[in-house]
Amino acid sequence: MDLSTIVFWLLLLCLVIYSIAIYNTLVTLKNRYLNAFAQIEVQLKRRYDLIPNLVETAKGYMAHERETLEAVINARNDAATILKAMSNGNLSKVELGKLASAEGTLSGALGKLNVTMEAYPDLKANENMMQVSEELITTENRVAFARQGFNDAVMAYNSYRQSFPPVLLARKFGHPEDASLLTFDDSAQIQAAPQVTF
Repeated sequence: MDLSTIVFWLLLLCLVIYSIAIYNTLVTLKNRYLNAFAQIEVQLKRRYDLIPNLVETAKGYMAHERETLEAVINARNDAATILKAMSNGNLSKVELGKLASAEGTLSGALGKLNVTMEAYPDLKANENMMQVSEELITTENRVAFARQGFNDAVMAYNSYRQSFPPVLLARKFGHPEDASLLTFDDSAQIQAAPQVTF
């Protein structure tokens, strides 16, 4: 074998190894953002589990506010349904948009419930209500933290996928498009923890 043949095979070997490294990095970064979404999913499920307790506690005091209570439960059920549909890993921009919209509706319904509950001082002083509201506030903070982790993981994936040379190979390796961030319609409101006062 002459020197040029050895150099050719060494370059080809290096190219193959580098391609494998790119593939493995894309897979690792994708798995990180999928795992980060799983963390959001856990916190949102926790939130969805707390909301019926909140509504149930409020029912006894707010018999005349049935429409408000039903709006909260319906918004919660819609958001939970969308989240469940996404559990298969479908984190497309459309699906994330649906989740963001459902979460916005749910936050609006909870906000209306909070305003309505201001007229019920006995409810605000109820020990169960205070405990549920504290858990809900803690969960909202966890959701925000998990969402930030998800968006950070998506940014890392997208940055790597768009860089050179991975951008040349990403489609061939099954990574045809950038991942989508999870953003909400009212990001200023979302960044602040909800004010749940009872």
